[in-house]
Amino acid sequence: MTAPERYPGYDVLSKRNTPSWNEQTRRAIDQRLAVPREPQFFSEAEWQTLVALCDRIMPQPPHRPPVPLAAYVDRKVRLDHQDGFRQAAMPRQQEAWRRGLAALDEAARQAHGGRRFHEITPAEQDALLRQAQRGELDGPAWGGMPSAAFFVDRVMHDILSAYYAHPTAWNEIGWGGPAGPRGYVRMGFDKRDPWEAAEARPGQADKAREENRRVG
Repeated sequence: MTAPERYPGYDVLSKRNTPSWNEQTRRAIDQRLAVPREPQFFSEAEWQTLVALCDRIMPQPPHRPPVPLAAYVDRKVRLDHQDGFRQAAMPRQQEAWRRGLAALDEAARQAHGGRRFHEITPAEQDALLRQAQRGELDGPAWGGMPSAAFFVDRVMHDILSAYYAHPTAWNEIGWGGPAGPRGYVRMGFDKRDPWEAAEARPGQADKAREENRRVG
């Protein structure tokens, strides 16, 4: 059963040609929506593992097009957009991702009769990821990189950041994109500006949907 929308009828892309967005915002969003859906950095084998990993970290509903998480991670790693900090035990992100994906594949092979990570069941994938989160995966394929650090600093950080960089996720949380140039005026508790998304209160989904048709 599909969960009710929190911001029914809201589409942040309807703000594109309104005072809420300026040319810089439009250009940034266009670039995000145009990211290729095939790998530009990772090999085909790495891509298969990354896609399966993204599906377990951020499952997406079947009633809408998915956010292309693997493509966003691939772009970040290819362009080497870094975070400004790095744990001493972690290699640079390009090496960390390549090493971590290979290590997950190797852990899957050892535990599941030679099958790679994308070939095992979702429950088996989740079990391996819980081991990684607890720092219990180790071996030559990790090259000394702690599995827990890879899980937190790369897997969770990069995949979740990718999800919430996409307008689809903004629709789900009622976010309007960058505050400028329009900004926000009504800053009091439980107040919103007319150009912000209306949240559906119990029994008032139709009212929120009608208000969200006018958001711009």
